[in-house]
Amino acid sequence: MQRLSPLDALFLQSDSPTVPRQIATLAILEAGETSLDHDRLLRIIDERIDLVPRYRQVPRHVPGRIGPPVWVDDENFDITLHVRRSALPSPGSRDALHELVGRLVARRLDLDRPLWELYLVEGLEDGATALLFKAHQALVDGSETVDLAQVLLEEVAHARDIPHEEWTPRPDPGALALAASTVNRTVTHPGEALRTVERVAGRFVRHLPVVGTPTTPSHGVLQTTLSRHRRFATVAVSFGELRRVREFHGGTVNDAILASIAGGLRGWMLTRAEPVTPKTSFRALVPMSVVSEGLPTSLGSRVTGHLLSLPVGESNPVVRLHQVSYALKDHRETGLAVAANELANLPGFATSTFHAVGARVAMAEARRDHHITITNVPGSFDPVYLAGQKVQEVYSAIPLRGHRAVSIAVTSYNGQVFFGLVGDREAVPDLDVLAQCIRESVDELVETATSATRRAPRGRQRPQRGTS
Repeated sequence: MQRLSPLDALFLQSDSPTVPRQIATLAILEAGETSLDHDRLLRIIDERIDLVPRYRQVPRHVPGRIGPPVWVDDENFDITLHVRRSALPSPGSRDALHELVGRLVARRLDLDRPLWELYLVEGLEDGATALLFKAHQALVDGSETVDLAQVLLEEVAHARDIPHEEWTPRPDPGALALAASTVNRTVTHPGEALRTVERVAGRFVRHLPVVGTPTTPSHGVLQTTLSRHRRFATVAVSFGELRRVREFHGGTVNDAILASIAGGLRGWMLTRAEPVTPKTSFRALVPMSVVSEGLPTSLGSRVTGHLLSLPVGESNPVVRLHQVSYALKDHRETGLAVAANELANLPGFATSTFHAVGARVAMAEARRDHHITITNVPGSFDPVYLAGQKVQEVYSAIPLRGHRAVSIAVTSYNGQVFFGLVGDREAVPDLDVLAQCIRESVDELVETATSATRRAPRGRQRPQRGTS
C-alpha cells in the first residue's frame, strides 16, 4: 500500500466547496472526417489507463487518523462514472464553452471515487470537439502519477494499438489491516514518522496568520472571499510574434508573456476605474523549473516558486518588458534555469503535468505573500493528436487559493501561446474583459518590435569622448 505524502494529504484535507483542489486542461480537437464519440473515447482510455494505475485507486483514511491515508484499488471502479458527455447549445460559441468550463472546474470531485473526470464536449462551432480533463491535486504529483492527458495525447496522427490486460482490483485491506500496517510502520520507521509529523506541523504553522501581518493581500482588485463558483476565459496569441519581441528587445519569450500580463492587468484596472499610479504593482508567484540531478522530466521535475513584482503601474510596454527581464535576470544567471526548448522536447505531452506540479508548488508556498499565481509551461513545437485527431488548442486551469481571485496558466504549443484564466465568479464578473486586455497588451508589445521603432535604453550609457 502506498501512502499519501504529507502535501497530498493536505490537499485532500483542505478540499472544500469554495476551494476545490483540482487541475483542469481543456483541449480542443480539430474537426475531422469522423468526430470522436463517447464510445471510442471510452475504449481509448480503457487501453491507456493501465499506464496510470492510480486512476483506478481511491484514498482511504486510516482508522483514528493515526497516519496518512493510503491508496487502495476501487473495487467498484466504473469508467463511465468518470468519462462524461456534454454538449453546447447551438451555435456552440466560445462564450458558451467558457461558461460550461467555468461551471465544471468549480464542481468538486467525488472523494469516494478515483479523483479524476473527463468531459467530452460536443456541439462546438465549426464541428470541433473539446475535452476537459480534471484531476485532483492529490492525484497528479509529476512523480508517481502524471496527468491523464499525457498518456492520451501523442505525436502520431494515426491511432495506435496499446497492449491491454484485464484489470482485477486488489482486495480491500480492511480497517484492521490498515491500522496494524500504520502502527507497524511507525514502530519500524520512527524517523520517517517523525519527519512526517514535522512536515505536517510545519505546513500547518505556515498556513496560520502571523500576528501583526495582513492575512490577505493589500490590493483589493485581486482579493476576495472565494465563492463556490468560477469563471473561465481564454486568450490565444502567436508564439512567433512574442519571439519577435524577444529578438528585438532582448530577454526571453517568458519575459514578454509576463510583461503582457502586467499590461493586461493595468488595462483591466483602468476599465474598472481602479486607481493606478506609477508605483502600482502586484506580486506574482511564478513556479519555474530548475536543474537538480539532470533535466526535469514528466515523471519527476524540480520546480521552485519565484516571486515577481509585475509593474502594472508602468504605462510604457517596453519599459514594462525591461523591468520584468531585469527581475528574472537573477534566476537565469544562477545556471539552474531550464531552457524552454529542453522542456518542450521532453517525451509525451507533459504540459498538463507541469502545470499540476506548478500548482502544487504554489500551494506549498501559499504563505509567501503574493496576489496571483501564474504558471507558464512550454509545450511541443509540433502538433499532437488524440485517436488521430489533431489538438488545435490547449488551455490549463489552475485552482484559486486563499483570498486570490484570479489565476493564470500559460501554455505554448504548436506555434501559439494559450492563456487559461480562472476567476471567482462573484469577484471577477468581467474576466472576459481581463482576457481581452491581455490580448491587447500583447498586440501593444508586438507593435514596438518593428524596425521603425527605437529601442528603449537598457541602463545608463557612457558619454562619448569630446562631448560634454
